[in-house]
Amino acid sequence: MCNMCIVTWTLMPLFLAGVLCNTWEVVYHQRRICAVKGSSAVIPCSFYYPKNLRVKRVMWVQVKSHPFRTLFISDRKMKQVTTRFQYFGDKHHNCSLKIHQVEHNDTGKYTFRFTTNSKGGKWTGRVGSTLKVVDLSISVTKPNGNGTTKEGKSVNLTCRNICDGSKLLSAFTWFKNGEPITEGPTLYLSNMSSTNSGNYTCSLKTHTGTTSGVIHIDVKYGPKNTSVSVRPSMEADAGSNINLTCSSHANPPVENYTWFKIDDDDNIMDVGNGPVFVPGDGGQYLCSATNKHGSQNSSVVTFKIKPYWATCTRDVLIIATVAVLLIGITVTAVRRLHKKKTWVPETEEDIQNTDYVNWLPCDNQSQQGNQYEEAATEVIYATVHFTNKRKSNMASHNNEDVVYITVCRNQLSNPL
Repeated sequence: MCNMCIVTWTLMPLFLAGVLCNTWEVVYHQRRICAVKGSSAVIPCSFYYPKNLRVKRVMWVQVKSHPFRTLFISDRKMKQVTTRFQYFGDKHHNCSLKIHQVEHNDTGKYTFRFTTNSKGGKWTGRVGSTLKVVDLSISVTKPNGNGTTKEGKSVNLTCRNICDGSKLLSAFTWFKNGEPITEGPTLYLSNMSSTNSGNYTCSLKTHTGTTSGVIHIDVKYGPKNTSVSVRPSMEADAGSNINLTCSSHANPPVENYTWFKIDDDDNIMDVGNGPVFVPGDGGQYLCSATNKHGSQNSSVVTFKIKPYWATCTRDVLIIATVAVLLIGITVTAVRRLHKKKTWVPETEEDIQNTDYVNWLPCDNQSQQGNQYEEAATEVIYATVHFTNKRKSNMASHNNEDVVYITVCRNQLSNPL
């Protein structure tokens, strides 16, 4: 809106002069225009013609010098929503043109042409306005002198718009890694640390798309947060592998790791190099990390290695316990199998030599035997296999091919 007001008040005196003179003319109110890439550029313009004529068509022409090319921007094209070129003049006397999000390709000379309803009524203002498209730039100054950007030093970044000339007229916004951090023409980074490292850009406050080139700040510092880790544990068995690992943060990275051991007399001995160290015995150890900007020692770590005899005794106890368990399980299994084992006749000869035994009470053996032999009661037969010959108090009864044997078991009477 402000641009429109400025253009209107600027064109007013010339407009009145053109009407009074009743002549053909195109006036470019700003011959040279500078714009930052991504911003908007306005080419203020007015035109005049005899008052008895009517304007039918307007057009802007862009003439590029590198390479030479002519681009015709008609009023129909400028009315399209997608175009970056906006004609906010009219068909009376205002012929101003606005270009949105200017690009380097927009650089060149622009002239205005209009056509009236009269025969041969065309007019082109050949002088034109020249548009220059530039980028924002950042200048870097180091109050502590040039060279490496070290921790604790200071750096000043200044955003410059070439269109301003030697004066800092534009308002700027500063970004770090794409995120806005502050406003103003100069960004002051003092007493820097590793947190200040990153990519810095600036843009016009009124046009966020006008981004400058990237300035990368890389703060250098010596080793920090140096520590030692023990794997697998702080107490290990004899003969096991122990790894000590030294870690540290530095820029540039750590160039050298040195390992030290503290003996019983508090003497510090250099015992190795490299980020990983395999000690031969337990004790107190520490590491030192070094790069071109400094060095730092870790805290002392203490780990123990168990003596060999303790480890051996434990292993023997484990083996003995397992052996006893296995023996016990084996004996129990054998006993159970022996109890379940039963002799079964396998051949016909074994069956013929089998004795059938009927267990009876021992009192009145002959009498009861005859009764069982003659009675029609049920007799239970059992197959017995004798492995050892023993004498027993028994009575036998022969009946053809079957041998009946009565075996007596003397039962002890309970004492009164």
